[in-house]
Amino acid sequence: MEFTYPRFTPDMKKTHKLLIPNMAPVQFRILAAAMEHEGYQVELLGNCGSQVAEQGLKYVHNDTCYPALLVIGQFLDALNSGKYDLDHTALIITQTGGGCRASNYIFLLRKALHKAGYGNIPVLSLNFSGLEKDSSLPMTVPFARMLLAAIYYGDLLVSLKAQTMPYEVHGGDAAAMQDKWLNVICDKVRAGKGYSDREMKAAMPKIAADFAAIPVRRTPKVKVGVVGEIYVKYSPLGNNDLEKFLATQDCEVNLPGLMGFVQYCAYNFSETARLYGGSFFEMHESAVILKFIAGMEKTIIKALRDNGYHAPLSFEELTKLPDGVIGMGDKMGEGWLLTAEMIELVRAGYENIICAQPFGCLPNHICGKGMINKIRELYPQSNITPIDYDPSATRVNQENRIKLMLAVARERLASPSTPAPESTEETPAEVGAQTANV
Repeated sequence: MEFTYPRFTPDMKKTHKLLIPNMAPVQFRILAAAMEHEGYQVELLGNCGSQVAEQGLKYVHNDTCYPALLVIGQFLDALNSGKYDLDHTALIITQTGGGCRASNYIFLLRKALHKAGYGNIPVLSLNFSGLEKDSSLPMTVPFARMLLAAIYYGDLLVSLKAQTMPYEVHGGDAAAMQDKWLNVICDKVRAGKGYSDREMKAAMPKIAADFAAIPVRRTPKVKVGVVGEIYVKYSPLGNNDLEKFLATQDCEVNLPGLMGFVQYCAYNFSETARLYGGSFFEMHESAVILKFIAGMEKTIIKALRDNGYHAPLSFEELTKLPDGVIGMGDKMGEGWLLTAEMIELVRAGYENIICAQPFGCLPNHICGKGMINKIRELYPQSNITPIDYDPSATRVNQENRIKLMLAVARERLASPSTPAPESTEETPAEVGAQTANV
């Protein structure tokens, strides 16, 4: 049955509260602050629990991918809570514009809202692909730059906390430092500050130096990388609090930054034209966008390295890793990026990898699970475990599979080819200084 959906009109900016699904908690908190600077009233959702998936299953076909069930279920659970004025509430959802079902979530969401009796609630689209022209978030260059800066700030804070927390002498120091800087950054962004190249070059080294000053005890630990479908990879709701579980297992976790996916999407515009034909502008459009982002990328990499932390490869270097493993034309869902991230993690010492994927997600089964044997052939030290996430998958089973992978990792850690260094109490900055003097 066809239905007419309400549009999010410019005047609703002042009258409606926008609810944001919580995919990447740190990055999205800063993105929310950027939207507040633009005059939107927003709230980042935090409702979790089994009822979220139940709401999704109730109004979305059970063959639809798990992230769609959770995003739609989280929205419906929030609307059912009684917390919001339903005549002045709207929802916002991102669209990649790719061939994955993620581009169709907005239709599934509108259909679910209609079936649930919330057909009056408008849905706003955040995309850079020209979709939903009558109901998309208006984008200006300054606003786009603020959103990109928000993602990079979030990536930096996630990386710094992840590399500090497992070694901190005083429990909670890294989490407190992340909260402190999140508050500072959000306040700056709301005031329309902090996102220029000059401001980021000044702020990021200070942030990294603050984390590097936290007292740590460097003891050998199992290092785990997490890759996979973008929602399940980042969302605690989607991956059953995977990072917290790994923390209880005394692991250091490396979660590749969200900006990598943004760069991947931008890169694919021109890659499509190069592979399948297109105009000169289409073939070189990505280079302009990626150059726009490159300044921020150099700043975050330098801030991490200068303070003794592991820094990711630049996106340009990342694009070279899949050569001979997977074609660059494989760009549905996370595509070749998923394979590239696994290779980067193995080469960086995070050879124990969890590939988090929604059950039945074809792109991830090909580019993630399907690449494991090839990666093992090239890098025998790799220890990769694919984990399916689905409403019917039990948390106990998922965690038991991860524990089996960690058992192998601990065995290897206990029998290294070279003796492990003795435990020392120092800061990451001191580690970086020692490395620089070698």
